[in-house]
Amino acid sequence: MTLASFLPPLRVGIAGAGAIGCTLAARFAAAGQRVSVLARGATLGALREHGITLDDLGGRVEARVHAGGADELGPQDLLFLCSKSQDLAALAAAARPMLGPDTVVIPTPNGVPWWYFHREGGRHDGRRVEAVDPDGRLAALIPLDQVLGAIVFITAEMLGPGRVRSTTPHLVMLGEPGGGGSERLRAACAALDAAGIEGRPLDRIRDKLWTKITANLTSNPLSVVTGATLDRIYGEPALVEIVRAMMREIAVVAASHGARLEIDPIEFIELGRAMGAVRTSMLQDHERGRPLELAAIGEAVLELAALYAIPMPTTSAVIALARHAARPALAA
Repeated sequence: MTLASFLPPLRVGIAGAGAIGCTLAARFAAAGQRVSVLARGATLGALREHGITLDDLGGRVEARVHAGGADELGPQDLLFLCSKSQDLAALAAAARPMLGPDTVVIPTPNGVPWWYFHREGGRHDGRRVEAVDPDGRLAALIPLDQVLGAIVFITAEMLGPGRVRSTTPHLVMLGEPGGGGSERLRAACAALDAAGIEGRPLDRIRDKLWTKITANLTSNPLSVVTGATLDRIYGEPALVEIVRAMMREIAVVAASHGARLEIDPIEFIELGRAMGAVRTSMLQDHERGRPLELAAIGEAVLELAALYAIPMPTTSAVIALARHAARPALAA
């Protein structure tokens, strides 16, 4: 891919018409790109009739997009896979006709990605992350050489089909799984920038990935166990002690896998507390009875720790309690 091939109208595919997917779709469409959204049911009808309405820090964006099935939409230049990690394989299978031989695929889930050991360069190079891709289905569906790693810092909320609100700046960090720069990395970041989304290229994406993993792992499972919002998780002394213990454990695992984790623990906790009374996405899923993203956010980290025999007693306990809390109530 060349920079010239990323000039408008770029074919941008969005698989997953949730909050993140609709935010990306609206922003790209407003920038003049040709946006195709994989959707079905009521969401498909709403997108075809009304398009997407996004309210963010830039104001209101009302964008028309192409919505339909993957066969109808066809191959894309950029394909964003926007789902929770446990739904990614099914989404990738549904979106397969949108993937051409030159398509750049950008998955957006939280946690440890299934491609983590692709061109990792260490002793585990080529290994599969069992917690995330136990049967190798994701690796079979998506050619790894077409993947750009992504770390998404977009907070958005669905107000209805095709209606989304975001109250924070939009930032997407991208990086080649093998590290370093590339023409497609620079081009994808330039396309994001043109759409009003900061696209930040990373030479070492795993470093920043561990920062996001630390934020997710110290907040999401603990919020399910306690029902606490971010200001309480990072503000109440008893919960802060648990957060600190988890941070120490995560830092050892990250370092063992060669990541340079640049986190000031005091600043990290202060920033978390300053977020205010925010309910994590995992807590919201738990309250709605939805599956939790514990495999990628938590259990994959335990898997990576086990490769170096690193104990994670506090983290393991919090994940186990969250998993228990997510079980359906037993009949009396």
